[in-house]
Amino acid sequence: MRRVFLDTNVILDLLGERAPFYDAIAKAVTLADQKKIRLIISPLSFTTVAYVLSKFESSGLVLKKLRMFKILCGVCSVDEETIDKGLNSDFKDFEDAVQYFTALQANCSVIITRNGKDFKNSTLPVMTAEEYLSSIA
Repeated sequence: MRRVFLDTNVILDLLGERAPFYDAIAKAVTLADQKKIRLIISPLSFTTVAYVLSKFESSGLVLKKLRMFKILCGVCSVDEETIDKGLNSDFKDFEDAVQYFTALQANCSVIITRNGKDFKNSTLPVMTAEEYLSSIA
């Protein structure tokens, strides 16, 4: 089963029901629910999403969304080596760096992000949800 890494912004788009990104991400989640792909996320992303959503929604609603989302995703562990790689990488954004090395560690085949500008130093394919969905159709 193909392992697909979701960037923090993509998770925010989905759980925050943010148009115009929501529909494509929701289709990827449907594929995960049908066991056609395996969604992988970083615990760093999970924490960031919880924090951001809590600024706009009640903590009870945020926890409910996170619990439902977690059912469909694997949360890959981030160890000290991954943090060190992120700190010493050429990535301009530390969170992107940690997510990238987490995706590599989890043997993901692609990173799904909001735009192709993120993860410029990636050796993994980086796609928007729309690009990914059209590539597997």
